[in-house]
Amino acid sequence: MKFESGLGERAIQDVLTEHPAIGDILAKHDIGCVTCKVGICLLKDVVSIHALPAEEEAAIENEISSYLNGKGE
Repeated sequence: MKFESGLGERAIQDVLTEHPAIGDILAKHDIGCVTCKVGICLLKDVVSIHALPAEEEAAIENEISSYLNGKGE
């Protein structure tokens, strides 16, 4: 996943601290980053780690991008 803001290069734990809504988006797709105690995965790698179909990965990326665009990021 690529995000213009560079957010994809940050650890998911840091991303979720700043943008809890991204955790809600991931949880909706059964990705449990919010409850993960490690939290060092980069946002750009989170979906690929879970081996989701390309269509679902694209949907998640679009949802996160839409959220960020709505916040002006």
